[in-house]
Amino acid sequence: MVYGLFQGFGPFEAIIIVVVVLIVFGVGKLPQVGGALGKGIREFRKGKADELEEPKDLDQPKDKDGEKDP
Repeated sequence: MVYGLFQGFGPFEAIIIVVVVLIVFGVGKLPQVGGALGKGIREFRKGKADELEEPKDLDQPKDKDGEKDP
């Protein structure tokens, strides 16, 4: 499925994308854009990892006061 998405993607298309990015953001802004993109990817991975962790203390039910039963 992913292969079908990038089936017509070659070196010429990659060069066109790089040129468009340089025109839109400029050479001076490119490090800032790359840093922001990297930070976003790290935050996404961190959120995904946090979501996969199992919540703790699910074994013991809480009473109506919100405290754990002994």
